[in-house]
Amino acid sequence: MAYTTIDDPSAYFKVQLYTGNATDDTAISFNDTSTTMLPDFIWIKNRSASGDHSLVDVTRGVTKYFTTSGNDEEQTYTNSVKSFDSDGFTLGTRAIVNGSGNNLVAWCWKTQGGAGSSNTAGSINTTTTSVNTTSKFSISTFTGTGANATIGHGMSSVPHWVLVKKRSSAQSWTMFHHKNTSAPETDYLYLNQTAATADSNVYWNDTLPSSTLISLGSDDDVNTSSATYVCYAWSEVQGFSKFGSYTGNGNADGTFVYTGFRPAFIIFKKSSGSGDDWSMYDYKRTGYNSAGNEELRPNTTAAEQDVDRIDILSNGFKARTSSGETNESGSSYVYMAFAEAPFVNSSGVPCNAR
Repeated sequence: MAYTTIDDPSAYFKVQLYTGNATDDTAISFNDTSTTMLPDFIWIKNRSASGDHSLVDVTRGVTKYFTTSGNDEEQTYTNSVKSFDSDGFTLGTRAIVNGSGNNLVAWCWKTQGGAGSSNTAGSINTTTTSVNTTSKFSISTFTGTGANATIGHGMSSVPHWVLVKKRSSAQSWTMFHHKNTSAPETDYLYLNQTAATADSNVYWNDTLPSSTLISLGSDDDVNTSSATYVCYAWSEVQGFSKFGSYTGNGNADGTFVYTGFRPAFIIFKKSSGSGDDWSMYDYKRTGYNSAGNEELRPNTTAAEQDVDRIDILSNGFKARTSSGETNESGSSYVYMAFAEAPFVNSSGVPCNAR
């Protein structure tokens, strides 16, 4: 029976739906539970129209933006997200996050409720590291050296999912995932591409992360000399987050993936082959299980698509298609998931299925 140290996942992660109005200083307040949360990392996507994903975090500053639907360098906008608020965020007039009449979704994580400070545990001192040691999530900024190096992440637990993005020029989103292959420290995936897992020692220096450090190679994607970077790192928390893998069975009665919680948010990708998009699902967007879960894709600008590829269950998710994107027979997939509710809370009380 699964238990958790986090009975209320919404204290650390929230999914927020809203409708844009093109009005400056629009306050978006979280409305999922009575638990308030000051977000430190916000990922926004327009559901009703094509457009870039927009990512902003507290360490880089509220005016600094990335997109996952390309490899663009960091951009500056003063009219996008304007502030991280005590229970939500405030928007400017930028159409991609607040277009009039558009339906949008924001996925929001909390670190420590502020920018944090330098971490000096590694051979590279981070400029800023903001970390939450309960939900096991950290955001760090640093300047590359062009040689094998380490940075401190501050979580006091081994990272299972790491994303590194170059800020100062265009470069791909590089991912470490601890279940990517049997030797994940030798391999990498790109969040902004459909490419399969690839092997190279110049990304993670063929070294697994530790409870204090993330190892970096010398590739431009992760650590070129004098370039600036951001690193997002997560470690699993039982009943709150899970970063795993599964093998497709090529059947509409597809593979069941146990997470130990009812998922609020799931991202997955076929890692053993190329050509298939990443997929993103959450528990708030219209359509549920047999009604058709609505999919977004972080590596594209596409609007939301009404598909019926997975069921979200009380203790995980289940593929409902034989498509290569989700459940191709014999193919390997990696996933990242965050909880709406733990399967069993710290008092032994189980959650219900939908």
